[in-house]
Amino acid sequence: MRAKTILLLLIALLFTSVVSAQTRYPKREFRGAWIQCVNGQFQGMPAEKMQQLLINQLNSLQGAGITAIIFQVRAEADALYKSSYEPWSRFLTGVQGRVPSPYWDPMQFMIDECHKRGMEFHAWINPYRAKTKGTTALSPIHPYNKNPERFVNYAGQLYFDPALPENRKYICKIVRDIVTRYDVDAIHMDDYFYPYPNPGEDFPDHVSFAQYGRGYSNKADWRRDNVNVLIKEIHETVRECKPWVKFGVSPFGIYRNKKNDPNGSDTRGLQNYDDLYADPILWMQNKWIDYLLPQLYWSIDHKTASYAKLLKWWSENTNGVNLYMGNSTYKIKGDSDKKWNNIHEIPNQIDLTRSYANVQGNAFYSAKWFINTHQDVTQLIQNHQYKYPAIPLPVPNSKHVVIDTPVVNKIEIDSVNCTFTLPIPLNTKIRYVVVYGAKRDSKI
Repeated sequence: MRAKTILLLLIALLFTSVVSAQTRYPKREFRGAWIQCVNGQFQGMPAEKMQQLLINQLNSLQGAGITAIIFQVRAEADALYKSSYEPWSRFLTGVQGRVPSPYWDPMQFMIDECHKRGMEFHAWINPYRAKTKGTTALSPIHPYNKNPERFVNYAGQLYFDPALPENRKYICKIVRDIVTRYDVDAIHMDDYFYPYPNPGEDFPDHVSFAQYGRGYSNKADWRRDNVNVLIKEIHETVRECKPWVKFGVSPFGIYRNKKNDPNGSDTRGLQNYDDLYADPILWMQNKWIDYLLPQLYWSIDHKTASYAKLLKWWSENTNGVNLYMGNSTYKIKGDSDKKWNNIHEIPNQIDLTRSYANVQGNAFYSAKWFINTHQDVTQLIQNHQYKYPAIPLPVPNSKHVVIDTPVVNKIEIDSVNCTFTLPIPLNTKIRYVVVYGAKRDSKI
């Protein structure tokens, strides 16, 4: 009886160790980093210098364990790629509309370099913003100069009016162009829907509300529906072009506060639903997106918007899509919240994220802070949380059975080299082949 008890205990301990290892070092996990252009890091930079900078960034990110790059390609109805509809970005060449010289295509370059390294490439677009505050001159081919009546000014910036059907059609045309012509792994949108509120200034859409109100008596509900329709139409556009390409959104970290909604989070702050007119819960319910990446840019124990509380809330409210968490590397050792002076804050956030089965990874804003500074934090993550590689997750709602089985042709144990052959023709699109190695027989 005692021997049986000991055996059962050993089996239980073995099972626990296997589960623990898989939880601590998941085989599938999203490990992303944003690379933005609006911070001016590339503006006017010679092509060769920018290409080398991007290669250096990708090498550093790959070494740190990052497997997905979210690269900003459309910041203000412009392009860091060859577009027939919008001008070259001033964040690339220094002047909006100026063609790169010598000519090159940054998005194609990044796709090639990411895929060489087994990284995903997510094309990051801003749907509504058409001019940032720093832009003093718009190119003659900028969409505003063709149809100024379709835009509104707010807080010193220019926006596509979200209410206009022709604007939604145009934005979907841009998405279709990118997905059709480029081998992107995802279309990505961040937290800019209706703009962040500017105190004392109302968003100027009263004329649009009168014309396109669709029977709504409440303008807030109508604004949310305008965004919902765009999300739905982008989803349909991506699916029509390439069903394997993901569509993901990274909203502000708070959906609603509990004081406004009993089902909201125990937080006090700006809200997606009420202030930005974004309803990510509805998007998940309707499967209009493939992943959601809320920006939880606070410390674990923040008084009004705790990372721990928000992580738990989003985990409990996810619905049929991949859920990742956005982490604010830009705050390390540089925020009024002194908890960010602790070099373990981000590593602890990753560990906490992994404790929730409904959350499948993290992304870091931004790569600049992850690479150029805070190497002590990066080294911690590389040595512990990202010690072992993981591959990205598939599109949740369009999984396919892979019937092409790689055949091992040759294994050289000493040099740990393997070559593979695949049946021809291929019946499925294979992006990754993973080979696991161990020093001894193991089921882990």
